[in-house]
Amino acid sequence: VKTDTVKTTVAEKPVEKTTVVKPAIINILDTIAPKRIVVYMKDSAATIDRIGLKLGQIYGVKLADVLKKNGIKATGAPMAWYKGAKAPYFFEVGLPVDKAPSKLPKNVFIKNAGGDSAIVAHFFGPYEMTKQGYEALYERLKEEKPKKKPGKAYEVYVDDPVDEKGKPKNPFKVQTDIILPYY
Repeated sequence: VKTDTVKTTVAEKPVEKTTVVKPAIINILDTIAPKRIVVYMKDSAATIDRIGLKLGQIYGVKLADVLKKNGIKATGAPMAWYKGAKAPYFFEVGLPVDKAPSKLPKNVFIKNAGGDSAIVAHFFGPYEMTKQGYEALYERLKEEKPKKKPGKAYEVYVDDPVDEKGKPKNPFKVQTDIILPYY
């Protein structure tokens, strides 16, 4: 039986890799959230990665079909309300429309949103970092101490995260508005 002996050398100190994490860009302003009629659906996802898939299916197929069948038009960017920041993720996904549809299929609802004072965070960065936007809003609310109670924050997807060819855009160039109304 023939055996080979291989000499190896071990570095005295392990090489540590460091990665630089670019911080999200968050610009906060006070405003009045515009009044909107929103057609929406409720759903959930087991992981954060599945949220994007579900949003695409709901916006691009299910809600688009409801709008087409009812002869109504979307009047703004897609919106979402999240219930908690841990898996499983429960959310409501909607589109602002020009008028309320006359006939709604099962699992599709209407809500009125906006018309209230609000603090808005214009968020630029990876979706996994949006928690920072929410934290910044609540910090700002604590500083301002309004006499009104905060409502339920929601997101408006101002920019599409993919380009015309279906390739992901740089997340630091994609705007998501996180809106925190207070009554």
